[in-house]
Amino acid sequence: MVRYTQGEIPAAAAVAELYQAAGLWRPIHDLDRLESMYRHSNLVLCAWVGERLIGVSRALTGFSYCYYLSDLAVHPDGQGQGIGRALIGQTRPAAGPGSMLLLAAPGALTYYPRQGFDRVCNAFQLPRIWGWTSCPPKKKRPPHLRCLFF
Repeated sequence: MVRYTQGEIPAAAAVAELYQAAGLWRPIHDLDRLESMYRHSNLVLCAWVGERLIGVSRALTGFSYCYYLSDLAVHPDGQGQGIGRALIGQTRPAAGPGSMLLLAAPGALTYYPRQGFDRVCNAFQLPRIWGWTSCPPKKKRPPHLRCLFF
């Protein structure tokens, strides 16, 4: 049975394991950075099976106008069971009445429209300052990861 929590910050090692299994491009080898990402987020929802982290929704919100869903990850063992949908469904009312914004990983481009998201064409991104990250520059990423995200 899946247990959902709000506000509980999972251990960085558990997050790294989940992200790696789910295929999210995140700094999984930098546990201090993962811990900081979660410590500074103001809305974290987790899905647990026993003591195992199987899903997470991490958002940044002002609780009134719009919010950014920075991470939505479900372990492959839990995919197709409605865990992602449940995490989105619990994030929406917790984040306030605003619009949910996100950048989809290439493998999730067909997932979000099925969850009721509309594709937008008016978003912009400033590139990451690479000295601050352990991720390789876009030109060194595999071709399927050379998209506008992260």
